[in-house]
Amino acid sequence: MANRKLFIKTYGCQMNVYDSERMAEAMGAEGYTLTDRADDADMILLNTCHIREKAAEKVYSELGRMRVLKDERPDLKIGVTGCVAQAEGAEILRRQKAVDLVVGPQSYHRLPEMVRAVENGETALDTDFPEEDKFEHLPKTRAKSAPTAFLTVQEGCDKFCAFCVVPYTRGAEMSRPVERILREARDLVERGAREITLLGQNVNGYHGQGAGGEWGLGRLIRALADIDGLARIRYTTSHPNDMDDDLIAAHAEVDKLMPYLHLPVQSGSDRILKAMNRKHTAEAYLRLIERMRAARPDLLLSSDFIVGFPGESEADFAATLALVEEVGFGMAYSFKYSPRPGTPAYEKPQVDDAEADERLQRLQALLATQQRAAQEAMVGRELDVLFEKPGRLAGQLTGKSGYLHAVHAQAPDLAPGALARVRITGSERNSLSGELIA
Repeated sequence: MANRKLFIKTYGCQMNVYDSERMAEAMGAEGYTLTDRADDADMILLNTCHIREKAAEKVYSELGRMRVLKDERPDLKIGVTGCVAQAEGAEILRRQKAVDLVVGPQSYHRLPEMVRAVENGETALDTDFPEEDKFEHLPKTRAKSAPTAFLTVQEGCDKFCAFCVVPYTRGAEMSRPVERILREARDLVERGAREITLLGQNVNGYHGQGAGGEWGLGRLIRALADIDGLARIRYTTSHPNDMDDDLIAAHAEVDKLMPYLHLPVQSGSDRILKAMNRKHTAEAYLRLIERMRAARPDLLLSSDFIVGFPGESEADFAATLALVEEVGFGMAYSFKYSPRPGTPAYEKPQVDDAEADERLQRLQALLATQQRAAQEAMVGRELDVLFEKPGRLAGQLTGKSGYLHAVHAQAPDLAPGALARVRITGSERNSLSGELIA
């Protein structure tokens, strides 16, 4: 049956966005077209994230709402994919009878055959870690790409941070072969992408096989920079311990590599970093930042922070604030520790919830001050902006600067995909305003 409609709701990181796009392509080959309305869909997929407790509970709440739709339309198919599916597949099927299929992030290339099983009256569950390369089993799409695109180069993680479920839901580190990445990148550019963000749970730990043996991320970036039509390269998310000399040098030498780096530190306390199994110290992180800024003086830094990790004292938290003050981040993501079953930190005594909340508020206030300062420092500068979509006003386009700041400007004669020089004229809460330079 053709012309069926598919609704996908994506939770969590950019890798889930990439996975959702691939699932849409796989189901497109089966006659499904995307819709942005769940109540209009023949199939609903929730692509889930398991990093924090609230993210997982949101999935169950959403399934409750979807069950109402299925009560009204019994032929509606509901699936759960992603990391919650991987971690809690059998529990999802037990708790929510409206779910027809559950598939983990390493097996979504099998989605079409699972859907066919569901259409034959079966309930489908697949949370295996298959040996085959899922990327090679997905359909080769020729749909037009957005100006910016994600490209997964590495999956899984071997770091086993004490708070993180990724090694258990995404598996061990796996780097894709160089030629397959370059082939997909060239295809994205041919279809309209001008900026590619390389993705991985530990992306700078990339060690894929290429010409002459094993390649690191720095060498891969240099090869991508040779692709005609590709204007910008980014990568996320990185671990401080995997910023090798060649990758640092790439920030100085590759013009297409943008002056923005997301480098999670999590805490400024060596005691807490050790408890987190991060295997680096605050001092090592600071010295790394010095090297990065020596290579690229205009580098804008972003990071992740967890407050209220089990055992964190006020002195530990003060060390985090001190690190933030010393580095000066352009933006950052901060969260209260979320206990995840199966991780080493789960059974440890927890920090008082109210105290953790208060610390998070203090940290976020400091980070917001630094973000405002970084944005205000852009006012008066001329920046290249890659416009991605229409803005809220007539004739307006919005896009990103090289520093990943959202920028909007009047550009009635340009279209999404244009890379233009913009003079920044104002800083708003989470964006910059500017005017085109003739």
